[in-house]
Amino acid sequence: MDHPRIETERLLLRYPEEQDFEPLAEMMQDEDVARFIGGVQDPAITWRAFCSLLGHWQLRGYGFFSVVDKASGEWLGRIGPWYPHLWPQPEVGWTIKRAAWGKGYAPEAAAACLDFVFDTLDWPSVIHLIDQKNTPSQAVARKLGSTDSGQEVEVPGFGIKVNVWGQTADEWRAKRATLR
Repeated sequence: MDHPRIETERLLLRYPEEQDFEPLAEMMQDEDVARFIGGVQDPAITWRAFCSLLGHWQLRGYGFFSVVDKASGEWLGRIGPWYPHLWPQPEVGWTIKRAAWGKGYAPEAAAACLDFVFDTLDWPSVIHLIDQKNTPSQAVARKLGSTDSGQEVEVPGFGIKVNVWGQTADEWRAKRATLR
């Protein structure tokens, strides 16, 4: 199966590879990073989650991309389209390792993913599930033009409640025009 690759000015978004597991496991042991996505994970659990991400790609034809700094080759996190069983609707989600926070990588990669889901996958709308205390992710969503719907849902399988943020393809295209 050919997997899409997306390039931005600074980033490469590519299909996850086995070499990405170690930095992912390290990221998932960081309390600050994992706080709003189910908490710190033991590497054995992260391995299962990593395999689930690969399985999502196989079943749906898309999934979280590994985000890589083009200049250094450093793995920075995971961002992409996600629609597992019982999810409220298709999502673009993001997780960036702490050392890469505050550099604009999440909105840069997420914007490329929004282009991908709306232009290639032809989604009519997208959501982002964001904890009400996760102000950095809320800021990313706002920068992308998403809004908080005011709806709260429980994340299937995680037992945590989050707010549903999102936008339509038309709203994204109007916002994207202002970002160029």
